Amino acid sequence: MVQRFVYFVGTIAVGLVVGARGADFEHLKSVNWHQWRGPDASGVSTDADPPLTWSEDENIQWRVDIEGLGNSTPIVWQDKIFLTTAIDTGRVDPSMTPPDEQPQRPFGIRYPNTFHQYVVLCLDRKSGDEVWRRVATEAVPLEGHHGDNSFATASPTTDGERLYVWFGIAGLYCYDLDGTRLWERDLGPVKTRLSFGEGSSPVVYGDRLVVVRDNDAQSFITVLDRLSGRTVWQRDRDEPSCWATPLIVQHNGTIQVVTNAQNRVRSYDLADGNLIWECGGQVSNVTPSPVAANNTVFCMSGYRGSALFALPLDASGDITDGDRVLWSQLQGTPYVPSPLLYSGRLYFNQSNNAILTCLDAETGNAVIERTRLPQVRGLYASPVAAAGRVYFVGRRGTTLVLERADQLKVLATNRLRDQFDASPALAGDQLFLRGKQQLYCIANQEL
Repeated sequence: MVQRFVYFVGTIAVGLVVGARGADFEHLKSVNWHQWRGPDASGVSTDADPPLTWSEDENIQWRVDIEGLGNSTPIVWQDKIFLTTAIDTGRVDPSMTPPDEQPQRPFGIRYPNTFHQYVVLCLDRKSGDEVWRRVATEAVPLEGHHGDNSFATASPTTDGERLYVWFGIAGLYCYDLDGTRLWERDLGPVKTRLSFGEGSSPVVYGDRLVVVRDNDAQSFITVLDRLSGRTVWQRDRDEPSCWATPLIVQHNGTIQVVTNAQNRVRSYDLADGNLIWECGGQVSNVTPSPVAANNTVFCMSGYRGSALFALPLDASGDITDGDRVLWSQLQGTPYVPSPLLYSGRLYFNQSNNAILTCLDAETGNAVIERTRLPQVRGLYASPVAAAGRVYFVGRRGTTLVLERADQLKVLATNRLRDQFDASPALAGDQLFLRGKQQLYCIANQEL
C-alpha cells in the first residue's frame, strides 16, 4: 500500500488550535451543514427553515454553473459553500489506451486516457460567487467509473478550521478555509467492483479524520490526525466493494466508528481501532450510511435483497446470531440513498425507486408502508428534513416536500430542469441542490 505523505506546515502551526472547537464547534455545526448528511449525519437540520416551494423562476436566490462532473454534496460553513468537481482537460496521455480501443466492460465503463483536474471550489453563500478555486491534483484516473458515478463523489467535510477533501485514488487533501493547502495524503490504489469508482466520504471528529475504503482488493479503514495527516491507526477489513460513509457516535464515554458493509456492520473504538462489536446480515453493494439515535444505530442496504437492522451501541463481540439485534426488516430498503432519521422515525425508499417506507425507530413498526411517491421516479439523493418537513429529490428534477405525519401528505411538488444525483444540504433559510449542470441556492425571495 502506497503511503505517500506531504506535510506543508511547521511544528508550531501543528500545535496551534484556533477557531471553532469544542462547545463552539458543536453550536456552529448545528446551524451549518459541515459534512455528508448534515450536523449529526442523520439528514436533519434542527435549525433550518428552507422554502416549501420553488421553480425555475421562484425562490431561486442564485444558481451557478459547475464545470466538470461531481456527485458530492456541497457543505455549508458560515458564509462559505464548499464542493468538489472533476474536470476532463481533454489533454491526452499518449501512453494510455484510448477508450474506444479498450475491451468491452460491464455497463460500458471505459478508463480515461486524458488528464483530469480534481478541483475544490469555495463559493460565497449569499451570492454564489467563486471565492477561491484550487486544483488539488491533475492526473489521468487509474480507473473508470459507473455512468452514474463521478471522480468527485465523496463530500468534503470541515471542523470549522480546516477543509478535508477526498478524491479517492487521486488523494486526500487538507486546506484552511481560505484555500491554503496544509497537507495531503496518497492512500494508494484500490480496485472497485467492475470499476464503479469510489464514493465513501471522510468524517472528522475531534482530532481524528476517518476514511473507509472497501474495495475488491484489500479493504481497510484508516484514521488520521486531522492536524498533520499522519496515520493514527489502520485496520484491514474483510469486505468487498462498498460505498457507505462511516458514522461516528459517542456512547457511554467511548467514541465508536460504525461502518456499514456487506459482510459485517462493525464498530471500532476511535481511540485505538479495537473492534467493539460486529453484526452480519447486509446484502450486496452496500451504500447507505448508518444513522443513530439514543442507544441504537440503524444500518440498511437494498441491492439484490433487503436488510435493515436496529443494533444496540452497548453491544460487544459478534451479535449476528444472538438476541441483541433490537429489530429488523427485510424489505423496502434503499440501494444508493441513505436513510433519514427524523424525530424518532426512519424514512427511506425502496432500492432506487420512489417507494417510501417510514418506521417508528424504537419499535420498527410501520408508520407509512411501501407507498409510492407521486410524480417522482428514480432516486439517488438522500432525503433531508427540517421544520417538520421531509424533502425527497428525484433524479429528474422533481422534489416532493412531505409533512411529517402518520400518512403520506405532500405539501408541495417542485421542479427544476436539471438532473439531481447529489444529496441536498440545508442551512438557515436555504436549501442547496447540486444538479449535473448547476448548483442552486433556494430561499424565500421577497416580492
